[in-house]
Amino acid sequence: MNTGFRFSAIDIGSNAIRLLLARIIENSSNKPFLIKESLIRMPLRLGQDVFTDGKISVVNSEKFLKTMRGFKNLIDAYEPISYRACATAAMRNAKNGKDLLDLVKSKTNIRIEIIHGLEEAALILSKNINKYLKTDKNYIHIDVGGGSTELSIIQDNKAKISKSFSIGSVRLLQGKVNDNSWQGMRSWVKKNLKNLNVENAIGSGGNINKIASMLGKNKGNYVEFDQIRGIINEVIVKNFDQRITQLGLRPDRADVIEHASKIYLKCMKWAGVRKILVPQSGLADGIIEELYDIYKSDQLIN
Repeated sequence: MNTGFRFSAIDIGSNAIRLLLARIIENSSNKPFLIKESLIRMPLRLGQDVFTDGKISVVNSEKFLKTMRGFKNLIDAYEPISYRACATAAMRNAKNGKDLLDLVKSKTNIRIEIIHGLEEAALILSKNINKYLKTDKNYIHIDVGGGSTELSIIQDNKAKISKSFSIGSVRLLQGKVNDNSWQGMRSWVKKNLKNLNVENAIGSGGNINKIASMLGKNKGNYVEFDQIRGIINEVIVKNFDQRITQLGLRPDRADVIEHASKIYLKCMKWAGVRKILVPQSGLADGIIEELYDIYKSDQLIN
């Protein structure tokens, strides 16, 4: 019986931290199939500290260390072939980010890598997304996080050009995005799509995944521009408690989802697209795919 290959990934974002325990099964043609056996999400908003004070607070540093201890115990119990831990915008911008990661390494033996926006985008654009794309079509990939948005132009299933912008849902919530930042993003989209026919967008990030599920969409379905605007109009008329109790939003999603939608809608408008593909595949999925590829490559060498 083919039980597959186990891998684990830690995604340390600005709005939450995730641990993915996943198994990759190879079918008769050796085509890998990823199974998410467990996804643990810790709603620790590191970006709230960083985008306001420039560093992670003592309280959240302690919570972060406790989270990493818990994740390490789960990884040890799962016994994966390998795992990787990556931190994004909040840790990139935190003055005390490196010191905190050194502390985590000494206390838990987890080595956390701070990755740049372009590597983040490349990992997200994994096989899990490519299988939904057509090689004769061009796309704009919009990945919205709490602290940053990564935009990529996709041609022939590959990212031809990418750029990271310091515009994210938590930054917007805290009023930390100015008009110049928006103008910079708009100019980049217009410049890079000037002579390119892009019919659709690809969306990744927890908020677009939630919007798609609220609309009853399955993994890999398209969501219309007007559908996003419609569901957000339903959200913004509710107060915070109603968003949680009536719409089923988590507390750390309820206050940022309208801000994240603003980013998707603006980028779609600037790109002139009316539909966005939502594969519901994120950074942790991409890390798993990368670990599997490295493992298979090592097997061939050995």
